[in-house]
Amino acid sequence: MDRLGAMAVFAQVVEAESFSAAARALGLAKSSVSKQISRLEDELGVRLLNRTTRRLSLTEAGQTFYQGCQRVVAEAAAAESAVTHLGAAPRGRLTISVPMSFGLRHVGPVLPLLLDRCPELTIDLSLNDRFIDMVEEGFDVGIRIAHMKDSSLVARRLAPSRTVVCASPEYLAAHGVPQTVEDLADHECLLYSYQATGGVWRFDGPNGRQSMRVRGRLRANSGEALLAVALAGSGIAHLPTFICGDALRDRRLVRLLPGWVDPQEPVINAIYPAGRNLSPKVRVFIDFLVEQFGGDVPYWDRGLGF
Repeated sequence: MDRLGAMAVFAQVVEAESFSAAARALGLAKSSVSKQISRLEDELGVRLLNRTTRRLSLTEAGQTFYQGCQRVVAEAAAAESAVTHLGAAPRGRLTISVPMSFGLRHVGPVLPLLLDRCPELTIDLSLNDRFIDMVEEGFDVGIRIAHMKDSSLVARRLAPSRTVVCASPEYLAAHGVPQTVEDLADHECLLYSYQATGGVWRFDGPNGRQSMRVRGRLRANSGEALLAVALAGSGIAHLPTFICGDALRDRRLVRLLPGWVDPQEPVINAIYPAGRNLSPKVRVFIDFLVEQFGGDVPYWDRGLGF
């Protein structure tokens, strides 16, 4: 006997509350449905349904068995859907949420390659540094630069997000080079509005963990704006290398306190809502991100000594 098929028939009978309705839904003869339930009861050695001329009702054993059937049928459907998706071409509209600077510098420039590979795919890209509720706002997939704690999201690690303290040679020539974390208190520091620790910069280094409340007359909600101000010689910035890496390589900025690192350096993750089958378009996009950015030393960190 096809046990899985019989379980699916039994679940349909329970949900339809009749053999006739279940038979119509399944495209089977009523006698076939009745026979399958009877044979299932014989094999299990228990009665699953109480039958009268007017209605069906579950026995205690039937109630327990029905709950198991629901899970098995749902899992079988999910497995079938997942396998079908593996062979399907990515198509349709893909909605993506990406932080502003990372999107402008690293995601936007490579999307034409993805579109060339997937001619049936369209992309709706949203760039924003504020916190995005993926489920509430209806995004298929996103990039989040953080230590993931939200159990409603599935995260796939793409790359580390390293941060450095840096300033222009012109600023350092005018104001001196800080040699210790404490020296930052005497400098004009550029502040990021969305930084979780506010005006406190934290470091791990030769002397253990240290925190310093820095001061500065300029605060911005854009890493790109802070980079521009630092390049203009107006202060010391604490920036991710995916923003300032090029400026460090060509010596327009100088890395400061190289023995110290941010103890809370986040991770660049691809994220999507939990509980959903990974559709072809989301799967292809995430695999594409891994291809472009994956690894412990992503391309924007090369040559920086990490």
